[in-house]
Order: sequence, then C-alpha cells, then structure tokens
Amino acid sequence: MAEKIILGIDPGTTIMGFGIIKVKDRKMNLILMNELNLTKYKDHYLKLKLVFERTISLIEGYNPDEIAIEAPFFGKNIQSMLKLGRAQGVAMAAGLSREIPITEYSPKKIKMAITGNGNASKEQVAKMLQNLLSIEKLPKNLDSTDGLAAAVCHFYNSNNSLGGKKYSGWASFVKKNQDKIK
Repeated sequence: MAEKIILGIDPGTTIMGFGIIKVKDRKMNLILMNELNLTKYKDHYLKLKLVFERTISLIEGYNPDEIAIEAPFFGKNIQSMLKLGRAQGVAMAAGLSREIPITEYSPKKIKMAITGNGNASKEQVAKMLQNLLSIEKLPKNLDSTDGLAAAVCHFYNSNNSLGGKKYSGWASFVKKNQDKIK
C-alpha cells in the first residue's frame, strides 16, 4: 500500500479539533493533533472564515490525500446544530476547493471504530487513541482527539464499503446515485 495522509476534523465554532495521520504499510503514525480555539471571537462569520483558513493551511502544509470529518449530531438545540453544520460546511468547502475526497462519519460510527462502543465517552476515545498512536500526554481539551479519531476511523474504514458518505464533487455523486435522478 502506498503512503497516505489523512486529515481528520471535528468541526466547531467554539473549538475545531483536528488530527493528521500518515498511513504506510497499513500502519498509522501520528503527524499532528491540535485545535483551533475560537472562543475569543464573537462574530460567527469571522469564526467560519477562520475555520476555512485553518483547514486550507492544514491542506497546504500537510497535503492530505483524504479528509475525514465528523458529521453534526442531532441535538436538542437547533441553533447549535446550525452553527456546527456551517462550520462543517466551510471545512468541507476548503477540502473540495483543493479536490480532496471527503468522507463524513457520524459520532457514533467514529466511537465504534475506535473503541468498539458507539456510546463511548470522549475520554474513552482519547485513551484508546493514546494507546494506538503512542501519544505521551493527552491534551486538556479533547476536541483535538475527536478530530484525530475521525482520521483513524477513516483509516479503519478505508477498505470497507460500509464507510461514511463520500463527497468528491457533483459528478461522482451523480454517478453513484443514478437511482435518485429522474
């Protein structure tokens, strides 16, 4: 198997977590795990701009072959979900603008891939990643491990047709969804 770099993103307008892994010979190595902290900014549109710009800078700095992104979960607060969806959308737009294939995974699917339990806590996911990737010290905020978890989930699902929803542009969507076109 050729070398592959996967960028994982946990989108957010408060904190965007991200992780990058390199896969070679079916073995994962951690390249980067960090977060973009947006708490000091009040303007929602500025936050979206910063999410887009950070995603572009990660793409330009690490040249990922694929992007895995956590899908917003259905919560009770519609406004929060809308903001998360926008953050996810601008991160996806950054990847699509560079023609990088994007796969979306539900939080449950990511937790299941990492821990074997779709209802695992953030802490359980972080601990499992710490063991899998020999991470010396876990970060205080676990948003970065959530982003990393998306990348690792994608690695585990990369040879599995039951992965998440894949987006690489309209042409591939149309080709893969002929039954939805009238």
